[in-house]
Amino acid sequence: MNAVMPPVVMPPVVMLPGLDGTGLLSAHFVEAMQARGIQIQVLPMPARGPQDYTALASILRPQLPASPFVLLAESFAGPLAIELAVAGPSGLRGLVLSTTFARRPVPLPAASARMLAPAWPLPPLALMARLLLGQWRTRTNLRELGLAITQVPAATLRQRAAATLQVDVRALLPDLVLPTLCLHARQDRLLWPPSVAELQALLPDARHVSLEGPHLLLQARADAAAAEVASWMRTLSP
Repeated sequence: MNAVMPPVVMPPVVMLPGLDGTGLLSAHFVEAMQARGIQIQVLPMPARGPQDYTALASILRPQLPASPFVLLAESFAGPLAIELAVAGPSGLRGLVLSTTFARRPVPLPAASARMLAPAWPLPPLALMARLLLGQWRTRTNLRELGLAITQVPAATLRQRAAATLQVDVRALLPDLVLPTLCLHARQDRLLWPPSVAELQALLPDARHVSLEGPHLLLQARADAAAAEVASWMRTLSP
C-alpha cells in the first residue's frame, strides 16, 4: 500500500505594502493567497514620524515573527524588505519582491529629494490611476486607491516619495542569499526600465517572473500574482 504523503504546509507570508503603507489595497491579494491555503499578515507602516528606510526598518524589524515566514514587499517597500532580509531574521525562509527597485526608481537626481519633498503636490487621483493601474483601472480599484491615499497625511506620502530618490541598497544584494522571487509588471508605467533591469542583473539567482499588468500588480492581477507566489513557495525547504 502506498503511503499517503502529508500535505505541504507553507509558512505564512508577512507583507509590507507600497507607498500608502496602509494595507488597504492588499485585500484582494490577501484573499487570493488565502484561497491557496497561505496565511498572510500585512504590516502597515506608521503614518507619522520619520519615513526614511532606516527609520521604518527599525520600527518594523521587532514585528517580524521568530517562527518561519516569507517576507513579501511591493513597490516602495522593496528596499525596506531587502534591508530587513539581509539582517537575517531567524524565521525568514524566503523573500518576494513585487514591482520594486534597489535604488531610485525614476531618473531624478537624489539631491533633489530634500529640496522638493516639502513642496511636492500630490498628483490628482486620475493621474495616479493612469500611472499605477493603466488599462486595469476600474471604478472599484479607483475607489480603493482614493480611500487608501486619504488615510495617510500628504506630508507622509511626500516623505516616502522623497526617500525613494535617496535609497540605494544595491550593495546589500550580494548578501541576499535566501530564496527570492521577483515579480515584474510588463505594463509598469511608474518604474524606470533601467531600474527594473538592474534588479534583474543584481539578483541573478532569484526567480524573475514578468506578468501582464500595471505597477499595482498585486491589486490589478491579484489572482495571477498569488498563483506565482504560491507556486514558488512550494519549492521552499521546510
